[in-house]
Amino acid sequence: MGKINIMKFTLNKAKRGQQLLVQQLPEGDYKLQLIRFGILEGETITCLDKIFGGTIIIQKNRLEIALGNDLARQIIVSSLN
Repeated sequence: MGKINIMKFTLNKAKRGQQLLVQQLPEGDYKLQLIRFGILEGETITCLDKIFGGTIIIQKNRLEIALGNDLARQIIVSSLN
């Protein structure tokens, strides 16, 4: 059986309503802050909205978090839908 190829991309390229699997977080302080919000590698998040200027609104369970474009470009995800 062949290996499944999962398309990975950065969070800033996610589309509104897309369910995502977090593949990789940036190292350092950003990673610690994201972990405090429950955003971990292997967790599922949803892209709720993309606001003009690059801000991404994500949802993890019932928590909604706004991430700037610079941070979103450092988070690697794959699509679940």
